[in-house]
Amino acid sequence: MADLKKIKTALVSVYHKDKLDLIIKKLHAEGVKFISTGGTQTFIESLGIPCEAVENLTGYPSILGGRVKTLHPKIFGGILGRRALAEDQAQMAKYEIPEIDLVIVDLYPFEDTVASGADEQSIIEKIDIGGISLIRAAAKNFNDVVIVASQTQYEPFYKLLSAKGAATTVDDRKWFAKEAFGVSSHYDTAIHAYFEKTSKASL
Repeated sequence: MADLKKIKTALVSVYHKDKLDLIIKKLHAEGVKFISTGGTQTFIESLGIPCEAVENLTGYPSILGGRVKTLHPKIFGGILGRRALAEDQAQMAKYEIPEIDLVIVDLYPFEDTVASGADEQSIIEKIDIGGISLIRAAAKNFNDVVIVASQTQYEPFYKLLSAKGAATTVDDRKWFAKEAFGVSSHYDTAIHAYFEKTSKASL
């Protein structure tokens, strides 16, 4: 198919890793390179698959207790850069920003943490910042990027890989973008509900 776009580089940063190994192995067999952080990087390397650390790409370590890992122009530029726009391509080349064709994210379990009866500080720390930003960026640029935004999407993405290899159509990418914005919307709604229940106006 003429409109198939090849996945060459994937950024993977997930909370739930169950069944992720099938996807990683399949992508690796297709020649896809990986970028990741912390525990996800360790997981990928435990499969015997090379993985570049985000901090090696950005030149910055994970800081503020892990609150800031992926929030960097070399990551978001690589996701948001428009492949067909000469100006974007020129800036990416100038600032040595790699193209990122696939983003796999699974957010911190905010709702589960609230339901567990955890203290407020533990709950607040489960508000995902980098992950939700990656989801929105990749979904916005669905013309060039595939976004797998939760563990529930591992299976349909694996089926796609099995059918087409590491390549997608724009319709495939738009479907995953639609699903991703659903994940984002649900997540923010849950956070809003928590604050609605626990906050008190001082006005």
